[in-house]
Amino acid sequence: MTSTSAGFASVTGLHHVTAIAGEPNRSVAFYTRLLGLRLVKRTVNFDDPTAYHLYFGNETGAPGTLLTFFYWGNDHADARGRIGAGAVAALTLSIPRGSRTFWQDRLAAAGVATRTGDRFGEPLLSFSDPDRIPIELAESVDDRRPWNGTDVPETYAITGLHAAPLLVRKAEATEAMLDAGLGMTRIAAEPGRTRWAAGAARPGNMVEVLVAGAHAPEATVGIGTVHHVALRALDGDAQEGLRNRLQSGGHAVSPLRDRQYFRSIYFREPGGVLGEIATDGPGFAVDECPSRLGTSLRLPPQFEAQRDQIIAALPPLILGA
Repeated sequence: MTSTSAGFASVTGLHHVTAIAGEPNRSVAFYTRLLGLRLVKRTVNFDDPTAYHLYFGNETGAPGTLLTFFYWGNDHADARGRIGAGAVAALTLSIPRGSRTFWQDRLAAAGVATRTGDRFGEPLLSFSDPDRIPIELAESVDDRRPWNGTDVPETYAITGLHAAPLLVRKAEATEAMLDAGLGMTRIAAEPGRTRWAAGAARPGNMVEVLVAGAHAPEATVGIGTVHHVALRALDGDAQEGLRNRLQSGGHAVSPLRDRQYFRSIYFREPGGVLGEIATDGPGFAVDECPSRLGTSLRLPPQFEAQRDQIIAALPPLILGA
């Protein structure tokens, strides 16, 4: 268990980031065929089984490589959301050094407009997915192995999450929670943004605090926005230690929830961003052969009796479409 010098449990990095999208087939095509990620789990929102919950990542869906999406459908009431204070500002992913030009050309060929920049000395490429969710590709030194089941060469492929940018009106209380509540360390600063790391300062272990200003509009939940960020706990004992640590700091934490592939607790940091602490295990192979991940609809036991009704309510998912 990663811990501070005082012996308290600390988070060990990013586990996943979850966003809200509209039409699932369009999303699957974008993230698998264009961005080269693997669809590692096809299931439903455990709190609303009428909607898909899809997971994308590397070959095994390892913690720290995962993007997940709730699909609301475009007919959902108040479907569009707004990026603003109190939410994760973008899906920030890691790509190898020297690969930005490859991605700029690949995205341009697909009709996706991009912008270049730099952050903390790392070349950056910014664009949006079909639901207008902001995406950033950050060049970095990263030894994680990407999924190699697409036409994206491994030397350019997305390796996983890079950092989670938390957009807040003021930084102080958020940074205090990252430090005292989660055991993270401040490692760098630029105007209006600080970078924090869980353990080693490497891609997949970082959170950034981005100051939006006192009068920034508040985020609203809906299609085109990031719903929450999940941080890693090695196991249930580490997770319980983090729960106790947050509660002793005066923060409300949800009861433990079984998400089949990991166990989760939820909290809201002082700037309003919804956070989750998820265990590393048991992982996505618990109900599916590793070579077949994401190829069939998997349901948690409490919904199996409703399988026929659930399938009838979901739009057909056309893999490879």
